[in-house]
Amino acid sequence: MKQFLIPIAAALLLTACNESPKFQVTGHITSAEGKMLYLEAMTLEGVQTLDSVRLDADGAFSFSQTKAVANPEFYNLRIDGGRIPFSIDSTETLTFTATLPDLVQSYTVKGSESAEDIRAITQQQRHLQQQINQLEADEKIVGENSDSILTLINAYKQQMKDKYIFLHPERASAYFAVCQRLNTRISSFQLFDPFNQRSDVKCYATLATVWDGRWPDADRTIQLCNMATKGMENTAPKQTQQIELDADKISETGIIDIELPDVNSTLRRLSDLKGKVVLLDFTIYGAQQSQARTRQMRELYNKYSGQGFEIYQVSLDEDIHFWQFSCEKLPWICVHETDGRAVSSYAVRDLPTYFLINRDNDIVARSENITNLEEELQKIL
Repeated sequence: MKQFLIPIAAALLLTACNESPKFQVTGHITSAEGKMLYLEAMTLEGVQTLDSVRLDADGAFSFSQTKAVANPEFYNLRIDGGRIPFSIDSTETLTFTATLPDLVQSYTVKGSESAEDIRAITQQQRHLQQQINQLEADEKIVGENSDSILTLINAYKQQMKDKYIFLHPERASAYFAVCQRLNTRISSFQLFDPFNQRSDVKCYATLATVWDGRWPDADRTIQLCNMATKGMENTAPKQTQQIELDADKISETGIIDIELPDVNSTLRRLSDLKGKVVLLDFTIYGAQQSQARTRQMRELYNKYSGQGFEIYQVSLDEDIHFWQFSCEKLPWICVHETDGRAVSSYAVRDLPTYFLINRDNDIVARSENITNLEEELQKIL
């Protein structure tokens, strides 16, 4: 019988390891004896209560969750109507301290840079809301469109962009920042509105690009991509959809070398890619179809780059900063043109337009003559 004990013990040990917590939330909340503390998941479908505990005299608590967190997700600690927001994206252990009655103002958190950023954002948002409330106490100042309130909001949004959204777009705190809401006496509104504000679309597009590279199948990534795409469609000026060139500037031509700067200001030559099969792509990242095209190109690149396939993508975006944020995480060569010489040389009339170039640096196909890009690519690899 003894020979069966070791396998059974091993199986029990394996089961125990599989059931170990994926993340933990611990801490103390003082002046809260006898009160219920709840752990909530903030999903895209709504709030879900995961666990609860009644606090004793020392206010200690510990929540453990066995569900794996493969991408950033958001949670609350809730007590007496007050909520502490935070994020989890791995097997982290977060430690909170707080004191009632002012839970939000008093809390601290350790164990996650994103959770610490979210605390700072929460405090700053609260201060902004208090300023708005104070201004609205004067009956002459009502709503977010009043000059004084608008000045406060614009300054706050710029701070969010500089410190969180554009500085660390990969963090959950960047997502938290773009999803903030504020209240005035006459309305509740989304701070960053991608459907009506072109500058706000850039915030969503930046996050969508970075998150799509890290967590392409996550629900929040899909949400960001959809909002960015819809925002681009709603706010895109007509000139971003098509470029018309004077006929005398257009000439039929074979391969002409291009030398343009990438996001690091390094000059990249098209001719240096001789020996590879190249997709020369002229595009505008601010166009409404850009997000969908980028996803398709990523699939092609991931599938064929190991066989000698490369993408040389020329952007004509007027906003260089938006271009930089949009393409800094892309794995292929991204360059930017401002004088239109390459566009003219390749007789590009509409955007996007692309060319397939073989290993000898010869153009073998142009986009309007290609019905299935992947099939054409396979022919010359």
